Amino acid sequence: MSDPLKIALVGATGLIGKAIVRQSTGREDMRLFGVARREMALPTGARMELFIADPHNWGDVFADIRPDVLISALGTTWKKSGRDEAAFRAVDQELVLDTARAAQQYGVKRLVSVSSIGADPQAKSFYPKVKGEVERDLLKIGFDRLDILRPGLLRGTRGGDRRLAERVGIAVSPISNLFMQGSLRKFRSIRDDDVARAALTLSSRKAAGKFVHEHDALIRAANSLPDLQD
Repeated sequence: MSDPLKIALVGATGLIGKAIVRQSTGREDMRLFGVARREMALPTGARMELFIADPHNWGDVFADIRPDVLISALGTTWKKSGRDEAAFRAVDQELVLDTARAAQQYGVKRLVSVSSIGADPQAKSFYPKVKGEVERDLLKIGFDRLDILRPGLLRGTRGGDRRLAERVGIAVSPISNLFMQGSLRKFRSIRDDDVARAALTLSSRKAAGKFVHEHDALIRAANSLPDLQD
């Protein structure tokens, strides 16, 4: 039996990060290491090892763990950032890039990074512009393999952190998805668990290159995750 894939996860306390922890629970083919700034509750049966450290010291954690791949699900929300552009960039841009550079410096060859649909460094709107700038700079770091995930509106439980318009959008998204055909399919909403399963699937792929995955590709990857062994 081959050794389990060693995955370092940053952003484990967020919507996608929590879904990744759930979807990895009970798997023997993967070993998950969470790297975070604070403690978090783990699902029943989870075997994830959690390392608590200041982000400036995450590189030392990567050096100790020696993971095969890093999944970056780091990110905040406009509300949590206090609607401050600098505060938002501090997490969604600076922390994402600093963490990726530290991982690559300490020998991590592959990165799976959660971005967003519409990411474009030339965008006029602030959010897709930041996401696009991050993608652009991740490409320069030098990973052997980089997988960028661009989900649309995320369906999942995030407590009271969503705006009313976003909650309404999620409620009607199963219907609105039906009308998004052709070039609009990439804007379809997607479940957090599907993004998590896609991230885990892509973590195991070793072919070198830079890849961007939007809605349909994420669903295919999610459906490709091997079932748990009995």
